[in-house]
Parts: sequence; structure tokens; C-alpha cells
Amino acid sequence: MRKTLIKFFDKLEDGVRIRLSHRAISYAFVGGAATLLFWRGAWRTFDHIENLGGIFGILFSPEVSLILSIAVLLLTGLFVSVFIGERVIISGLKQEKKIFDKTESEIKEEEGLLFEVKLTMDKLRVDVSEIKEIMEGKKRKEP
Repeated sequence: MRKTLIKFFDKLEDGVRIRLSHRAISYAFVGGAATLLFWRGAWRTFDHIENLGGIFGILFSPEVSLILSIAVLLLTGLFVSVFIGERVIISGLKQEKKIFDKTESEIKEEEGLLFEVKLTMDKLRVDVSEIKEIMEGKKRKEP
């Protein structure tokens, strides 16, 4: 039952994502609104916990929350990726266009190049295996 439910929502998510990816501005509004609602709910929940007082009042105070969150984000390596994103950093280092500035043909061209690289790597892997077999066969024949 659990796997069926997960599979259902996975397929639903794929369908929604595919449809929205062709409408970038709509996708941004839907994603932005959902993100804001999520964080608003989290914020209000933590405010409620803070209002309980005691140790929770201290832990969820603005100053301690800020310090704890920065520490956790730094320790887990998420600080930069959460606020900037790996793709932005990598594309900046490579001096590439942002992904949404690329045309569909540029993206398909990159996919084609990646596929060619994969095929080449697979062929090299087979070649190396064959060379290893030949070398091992020569070692066995030597007296």
C-alpha cells in the first residue's frame, strides 16, 4: 500500500513538473507560493513553540534560531547551496548561460553530447577489460 501511494504521487509529480516546465513564469509563481506557504507554516509553528516558554522559548528565540540554523547549514554543507545553488555556482565558473536562458535546442545539444560521452566511456570500459584479459593471459603463459 505504501509503495503504491509513493508511486502514485511520484507519477503525479512527474506529470505536473513536465507540464509546468513548459511555462516557466507559471511554474515560478506556483513554486514560489507553495514555498512561501510552507515556510509561513513552519514560522508560525516555531512561534507557537517559542510562546510555550521554558527551554523551547529560549531555543526558538530569534537570536538562538539564527545561530543554530547557520551552524547546522554550515555543518551539513547546505549553507551555500540553499542560498545560491550548485548550478548557479558551476555555471558561473564555466561562464555558461543560466539554464533558463538556454534554448531548448541548446539543452538537447548538451544532452546529445553527454550521451556521446557516455557511449565513449562504455567503449573504453570494454576496451580496458579486453586489455586486462590479454595481459592476464600473457602472464599465465610465461614460465
